[in-house]
Amino acid sequence: MTNTQTSTPPDDATVTTLDTDVIDASQLRQLIDEDPLIRVLDVRTGGEFDSVHIPGSYNVPLDTLGEHAGDLAQLEHQVVLVCKSGARADQAHDKLAGAGKQRLHLLDGGLDSWVAAGGEVVRGASATWAMDRQVRLVAGSISLVGIIGSVFAPKAKWLAGAVATGLTFSAVSNTCAMGNALGKLPYNKGRGCDVEAVLREMRMVP
Repeated sequence: MTNTQTSTPPDDATVTTLDTDVIDASQLRQLIDEDPLIRVLDVRTGGEFDSVHIPGSYNVPLDTLGEHAGDLAQLEHQVVLVCKSGARADQAHDKLAGAGKQRLHLLDGGLDSWVAAGGEVVRGASATWAMDRQVRLVAGSISLVGIIGSVFAPKAKWLAGAVATGLTFSAVSNTCAMGNALGKLPYNKGRGCDVEAVLREMRMVP
């Protein structure tokens, strides 16, 4: 069971602070409803964020978050980390917690769980695929080329083996080198992320 405590913001309204790192969609909705200072931080790529995101959330892609972990850790507000399914947000949580961030939460199941629970989202004109879908396409294509190519060049089968090894390591280490590489491609950058501007907005008090 999740324990809660209350804090009093400047307007004397009672706000719930959850004493847990992992929260579900209903708990996030409660925090958004009750705490005007809550910060939802989406760590997907800019392209994914432009395609669909939680209203009012901020975007700092995982591949740039590490170098700004200290600045983000200094935010006094409650911060909820979000990605598509939770894996990248989990990595971001480790980075920010390691930098000393308090009042830090992770949305269990990511944006997928938020949408499944009927949470509101903002959809843009971008149709960028989610990163896990891009990884499946590239990994599957390379494996298929390796298998077909091995008919003519037997050593080509090692392409499929290399992909299988990479995916296994990705699962064990909870990282994804292929995803990180794909995230640097122009179509995944979206409009780009001005981290300094995002930090200024996140520090503002309404």
